[in-house]
Amino acid sequence: MSDLVFDAVSVRYGGRRGLTAVDRVGLTVPSGQVVGLVGESGSGKSTLARAAVGLSPISAGRVLLGGVDVRKLPRRPPLQMVFQDPYSSLDPRMSIGESITEAIPRGVLPGRGARRDEVARLLELVNLDPDRAGHLPGQLSGGQRQRVALARALAGRPEVLIADEITSALDVSVQGAVLNLVRSVQRRLGLSMLFISHNLAVIRYLSDIVAVMYLGRIVEVGPAEQVLTDPQHPYTRDLLAAAPSATGSLLDLGDASETADVEPADPHHPPAGCRYHTRCPVGPLVRTGRELCLQADPADDAAYRRHSAACHFSENELTISRGASAS
Repeated sequence: MSDLVFDAVSVRYGGRRGLTAVDRVGLTVPSGQVVGLVGESGSGKSTLARAAVGLSPISAGRVLLGGVDVRKLPRRPPLQMVFQDPYSSLDPRMSIGESITEAIPRGVLPGRGARRDEVARLLELVNLDPDRAGHLPGQLSGGQRQRVALARALAGRPEVLIADEITSALDVSVQGAVLNLVRSVQRRLGLSMLFISHNLAVIRYLSDIVAVMYLGRIVEVGPAEQVLTDPQHPYTRDLLAAAPSATGSLLDLGDASETADVEPADPHHPPAGCRYHTRCPVGPLVRTGRELCLQADPADDAAYRRHSAACHFSENELTISRGASAS
């Protein structure tokens, strides 16, 4: 297996005056591990994933798989993606077996019998009866179609699998079964995986590493348990405070969880300095003496901070929050 590396990747639409959906993103998906990418709608998560598989144009930077630019890899690179809507990702006129067979690389399994056996194996791998191979997508439930989409992705012999919000369109009763399946398959095959979700509970369940994205930038990244229990960026803390759990939220922030009640910044015209300062509960709109957030981009030296947090005052806020919780 290989590392998937986003090397200062940018994706722009509409030229220089258009929208920069992804801005100089650096992120590594280590071999055999799951990186959970989380952020609110419009943060650029799906655009980054689509750039990796060639569905969104890379305006700057590179996506590397095993050190090779994915744009120089063969037509069917060892990188596959499972999309949010399982129905739209399958041809409604093709049987399940035909859709999976189409994804098998040419020359790997010569002969109809070998391909038929491979389809049966893949269906069993995703906990579907091989007899379903003759069915059309419309004859299956949403959860079954997502299992087929996963089997189709695995048919391409991927080294890296990208899963983009694959449970958000499913019934709650089905989501858990699909997540268990994904985790089982990933561990069994030793796949590297970029798992995208806005659901922090899902990210916690699956991920070895968590990356948090806001307005086209990665604002925090680190080992899952560390990021989710000891976040360094105010945006990560706000996401955790808003995420429901059996005891209220995923992170108890005491009195430090009050956020600035304003709309998100316009992605066409991101604010200068820290992109989160217009919403930050500990930024210049709330606290005096923090004009630095208006002037300097904390992403420029994020690598020197814990979890590569794009926040000028990340360590300060950690101390303050702990004190508030203790009191």
